[in-house]
Amino acid sequence: MSENQPYIYIALSLRPDSGPHLRLSFHTPQLHASAGILTDTPRPYLEFSSTEANVHLSTTGAGPVTDAYLATAREIFHAAARYLADCECLHAEQADKDATDPAA
Repeated sequence: MSENQPYIYIALSLRPDSGPHLRLSFHTPQLHASAGILTDTPRPYLEFSSTEANVHLSTTGAGPVTDAYLATAREIFHAAARYLADCECLHAEQADKDATDPAA
């Protein structure tokens, strides 16, 4: 695979002590995120999608929003805020490097 090309990585491992484990990684600028409330069974959802895959998160079995779901939503929020801050920092550093290094 050539450098800086988009891809999606999927791995499934079978763990004897805890069962199957799926790892899904998106490495593409075509990733979209959306969120809302499903109307047929009022529950929140979070979706990440690309042309290659979709990942949906929601409450279990259309059940109620519990304290555990709120804690998970807060973790996602803080992780997304950190991801945004890291992206902005690296983008600014790259722009500064490009501005000072014409060969870059």
